[in-house]
Amino acid sequence: MTMINIEIDGQQFQAKPGTNVIEVADEAGIYIPRFCYHKKLTVAANCRMCLVEVERAPKPMPACATPVAEGMKVRTSSSYAVAAQKDTLEFLLINHPLDCPICDQGGECPLQDQAVGYGGHASRFIEKKRVVPDHNIGPLIQTEMTRCIHCTRCVRFGEEVAGVMELGITGRGEHLKIDTFFEQSVDSEVSGNVIDLCPVGALTSKPYRFTARSWELISHESISPHDCLGTNIDIQTLRGEVKRVLPRENEAINECWLADRDRYSYEGILEGGRLNEPMIRTEEGMVAVDWRTALNKAADGLRSIKQQEGADALGALVSPASTLEEFYLVQKLMRLLGTNNVDHRLRQVDFSDDMTAARYPGTSIPIGEYSKAKAVLLIGSNIRKEQPLLSLRVRQAWKNGAKITAINPFDWNFNFDLTSSVVASPSSFCKELAQVVSRVDEESDDVDNIHRQIANTLRNAEGNAIIVLGQSAISHPQFSKLKQLAQKLAKSTGASLSILPPANSVAGWLGGCLPHRESNGIAVNEPGLNSSQMIQNPRSAYLLFNVEPENDLADGVQAVLAMESAKFVVSFQVFDEIPEYVDVALPITPFTENSGTFVNCEGRMQKATAAVEPNGQARPGWKVLRVLGNLLEVPGFMYSDLNEVLNEASLESGFCEPQQLENGGEVQFELVDAGHNADHFELISEMPIYAVDSIVRHAPALQATADAAIEQAHINPDDLRTLDIDDGASVAIQHSFGQLQMNIISDTRVPASCIYIPAGAGNSVLPATGTMMQIRREA
Repeated sequence: MTMINIEIDGQQFQAKPGTNVIEVADEAGIYIPRFCYHKKLTVAANCRMCLVEVERAPKPMPACATPVAEGMKVRTSSSYAVAAQKDTLEFLLINHPLDCPICDQGGECPLQDQAVGYGGHASRFIEKKRVVPDHNIGPLIQTEMTRCIHCTRCVRFGEEVAGVMELGITGRGEHLKIDTFFEQSVDSEVSGNVIDLCPVGALTSKPYRFTARSWELISHESISPHDCLGTNIDIQTLRGEVKRVLPRENEAINECWLADRDRYSYEGILEGGRLNEPMIRTEEGMVAVDWRTALNKAADGLRSIKQQEGADALGALVSPASTLEEFYLVQKLMRLLGTNNVDHRLRQVDFSDDMTAARYPGTSIPIGEYSKAKAVLLIGSNIRKEQPLLSLRVRQAWKNGAKITAINPFDWNFNFDLTSSVVASPSSFCKELAQVVSRVDEESDDVDNIHRQIANTLRNAEGNAIIVLGQSAISHPQFSKLKQLAQKLAKSTGASLSILPPANSVAGWLGGCLPHRESNGIAVNEPGLNSSQMIQNPRSAYLLFNVEPENDLADGVQAVLAMESAKFVVSFQVFDEIPEYVDVALPITPFTENSGTFVNCEGRMQKATAAVEPNGQARPGWKVLRVLGNLLEVPGFMYSDLNEVLNEASLESGFCEPQQLENGGEVQFELVDAGHNADHFELISEMPIYAVDSIVRHAPALQATADAAIEQAHINPDDLRTLDIDDGASVAIQHSFGQLQMNIISDTRVPASCIYIPAGAGNSVLPATGTMMQIRREA
C-alpha cells in the first residue's frame, strides 16, 4: 500500500490513504481537543472542537473529518487554530450550567479540561441559559441533559455498536435535545457505556451518583467473573469500599466496552446481606461461631461420613465463577479424601461424551476474529445476553456483510438480523441440526428449505464461518449429540467451532474440577459422579463452593431434594441466606475481595487482584480450603501464597482446537418427532442475564431493569387458545416432583407444545429443560 506523507506541527509522518488527520495525530501523541470524535464511532464532526489549520485551506478544518493528502501541512496549536478552538468552546459553554461542584463528571470531564486550556476568563453571555427537563430512563443511568453539548456519542453508540437505538435527537437549534423516544427507558445490556462516552456530565451512573469524587478513587485491575470472555475491568475504591467498576481497554478481548452486568454487579456485594462470620447449625438453629469451631465441625462432618459410608458418599459442587486456584484446591481436597465426585458444570445434564471431550470447551479462534467472520450459526445461544460483548463483535461482522443464522429453542431478539432461523422444541432440536448437516453436500439453492439455506450459508463462507454452541445447547438433555453434529458440520464446511461455557469454566476444566479428569486434562482411573449424577443419586455429604443449588443447577428441583436428603452439607458462600439443609456456612470473599486466575474461552490466562480487604470475617476461598485440608490431615495443603497453588497445577493454556469425533465415527441416534400431547408441554428454561450467579442476583439496580427475570410462564398463543386459558391468567404448572403457581402469558417466540420459564426468577425452583409439564387453570 502506498503511504501518504503528511506534516503535523513541523513533524513528518506517513499515513494510510483515507486516514483522518486526528488519527495520525493521536498515533503520534499530538493532542487535538475533541468532544464528538471517538475512535470506535463514525465521524460526526458536529462539535467542531478539533478545528486545525491546514495550509492552503480557506478556513479551519475539523481534524476528525479531514482525510490526509500527500504533502498536507497541518498546524494544531498555531494562533489561527487555537483561536478557532477557543471560539468553538465559547459557543459550547453558552448554555452549559455552572454546576461542576455537584457534577459526578467533575475531575474527569473533558469539558472541564478543555475549558482550562481554551476557555475565556469570563462569559460574555448574559441571557438566561436554557434548561432541558429530564425524565427517568431506567435504574442504571442518571440524566442531566441541561449539561448536554450534543456530541451525539450516545446516539451513535446505540445505533452503531449496541444495535439498539434507544437515544436519539429531537428538535433543532436551541430546542435540540438528546432523549429517548416516547419517554421509554434505556434497556440495552451494554447501555452503561454511554456514561464512559459522554464527555460532560449529562449521562452518569445512577448507583454511583454523589458517592465519591474521581480524584479520591483508587483503581485496581481485575477480571469480570460473569461470563467466559474475561473482560478486563478496573475496580475503583474509596476508603476500602468499592464505588464503581469501569472498563479497562484490551483490544483483543473487550475493546473499550463493558457489559452492564460487569459494570453494576458490585452493587450486589454492597447491598446484598453478606455472611460476615462462620455459622454452624445447632438445635437452636444457625449460630455464629469462630473460624476454628466452624472449620473443625466441617472437617469432622466430612470425616465422619467418609468413615461410616466410604469416600464415595461425599460430593462437591463448585461455582463456575470460581478462580482457577479454587477449582484446583477443591478437586485436590476431594481426591485426597478418596473420591472423584467433584464438578463445576452445574447447568449441564448430558455428560455422555466426557471421555472423548477436548481439553476444555472454548473458541477455536481468537475473540477478535468474530468481527471478521462471513457467516455465523448460533446453536442454542442467546449470545446477546449470555456474552454481550462477544455479541457486539458478531454484530460488527453482520454490519460487514456476514450472514447470521440460528437454531434456537426460543426466538430471542438479537442486535443483528438473522438470515435464516429455526425455533425448535428441546425434543426436536437434534433433528433440526441433523437436517442441516445432511444438506451440506447438496448442490441446491432451494430457498424454501431453511435447513439447506443454513448449510449453504456456512459452505459459501469458504472457511470463514463460526458455529457457536451457547448456554441452551450446553444445558440441553442431548448436549453431546448436539456437539457431535456441530463438529461434523464444522468439519464439512470448514467452519470454526466455539463452545461458550459459563463464567470461568475453562479454568474449571484446566484445574481438574471434573469427575473424570485431574488438572491439565489427566484422566482419572475411576471417574466419579458428575453434577447431574450427584443430585440424581444423592450423596450423604456435600461440599458446596459458592453454589445455590436451587438456582445454579440445571435441575433445581432435584438439587434441593438431594441437599435435603444429605446428612451433612458444608457451604462456602458470600451471602447470608442459609438454607435449612446447610450444617456449616463458611463466609468467603467475592471477586472484589479475592485474587486469583481466570482463563477465558480462548484459553487466555489473566490475573485478578483483590481491590478491598475482606468484609467482616470472610476470607478468600483458597485460604479456607487450605486450612480445611490441613484439618482433614490430607497432605500437600501447606501453601503460603496463590502462586504456589498455580505453580503446582502446572497449567498450560492456549487456543482450544475443535473437538473431533472419536475414531471418526458417525453420530448414531434415531431422529424422530416427539409428537404433540395436548396435555403436556416441554419446559424451556434459560438463565437470564441478571441471574447467572449469586452476586448478580443481589444487585438492586440490575434487578430493577427490563432484563431482570420475571416469575411468569410464556406459551405459544395457539397452545394458550387450545387450553382455553386467558392471557395473563394464574395457572398451576405440574411436574413430576411438584407444581408451580404463576401467571401465564401469550408469546409468539415460544415453539408449539413448549412452555418457557426463566430460571432464577422469584422463588420458583425449576426442573431441567425438556421436563414435561402439565398446565391447568388455577381454581
